[in-house]
Amino acid sequence: MAKLFIVRHGQAAFGQSDYDCLSELGHQQARWLGDYFAERGISFSHIAAGTLARQQDTARSILAGMGDDTAEISTHPGLNEYDGEAVYTGYTGKGDQHLHQKADFRDYWQTFRAAYEAWIDNRIESIEESWDHFGERIDAALDQALTGRARDEAVLVVTSGGVIGRTVNQLMKGPPATAIELNFQFRNAAFCEVIVGRSARRLLSYNSIPHLDRPGRRDAITHV
Repeated sequence: MAKLFIVRHGQAAFGQSDYDCLSELGHQQARWLGDYFAERGISFSHIAAGTLARQQDTARSILAGMGDDTAEISTHPGLNEYDGEAVYTGYTGKGDQHLHQKADFRDYWQTFRAAYEAWIDNRIESIEESWDHFGERIDAALDQALTGRARDEAVLVVTSGGVIGRTVNQLMKGPPATAIELNFQFRNAAFCEVIVGRSARRLLSYNSIPHLDRPGRRDAITHV
């Protein structure tokens, strides 16, 4: 059966007005992941990422770590993260998300969690993308990445925590709100493995960071 590796982007610019860029640590996390894949003899027949800069740059840094700067990255907007700013603003009525992050980290996450729950429950009327549509576009993107893959192929998908949380929750048939927990716990440049059969997909591993859980690298384990 084919194997799907779903990777969250490396550390981005949390607390900044433009979150969508990798920090130097984010690039390093991704290169170390590429090193790990190369050490394991893992190669990918297909590589896909969303259109966001942090996703594209993570994919490129993984490939650099694998010693392959020439591989083609297929771009699919269905792998983009949900619009967190729209969720936050639609719930709070305020447009100062990054200022809230800087001012009170704990209160920000409590507020954002409440906003996330409201989005899932369709209680934010102003947001353009619904929770259901978010899931539909993720499914379409993954189907495109996996269609026609042979049983011995490995596919790499680079995306974001919300996409991964939604995907894993669906695989495990959990209630919608569980996707929030899976999203918030997923670490930067971590990956999960999914076994892809003809009629089913099964989760093999979740939130794995063997490339970071090593002496001298544990300070590089981050969540935001």
